[in-house]
Amino acid sequence: MLTAAVPQLLRVAQVLPQALSTVACMHTSAQVSQPVAKAAEAKPAVFKEFQIYRWSPDAAAQPKYESFKVDINSCGPMMLDVLLKIKDEQDQSLALRRSCREGICGSCAMNIDGQNNLACLSKVNRDPSKPSRVAPLPHMFVIKDLVVDMSNFYAQYKSIKPFLQKKGARWGSA
Repeated sequence: MLTAAVPQLLRVAQVLPQALSTVACMHTSAQVSQPVAKAAEAKPAVFKEFQIYRWSPDAAAQPKYESFKVDINSCGPMMLDVLLKIKDEQDQSLALRRSCREGICGSCAMNIDGQNNLACLSKVNRDPSKPSRVAPLPHMFVIKDLVVDMSNFYAQYKSIKPFLQKKGARWGSA
């Protein structure tokens, strides 16, 4: 039975490199990338103002809102995309937390336009006449910019034991 499968495996081994090189050529081909580039160029630039809370413990300055203008047609639709674009292209000193990008971990929680929300789930208001305001969570101590101290939250979270427990077993015992 095993000897019958060997010729089939040899044929697959011979065909696989050709198939992979064909897929790689199709993926990097100019014919594939040109329509994508043209679609990105087809949208006109729409600049929107984002007012981002800034504070550093190293500086003697008071907290302030710093204004950034971002072309919302050249980045993703979520607030996290805008913040990362600002960090990458305009001000690399901007501090923020992010992790999963799927709304599960909660590390990108912040106050966006007056509401506590996750930046990875919060869509950007596309109206360029209304500036968006981004601040750290209002009930937490700020470490720097949009990063807050989560130690109190984690202590409270641990105290409610949010996990499955065996009946009769004491928490923390082996």
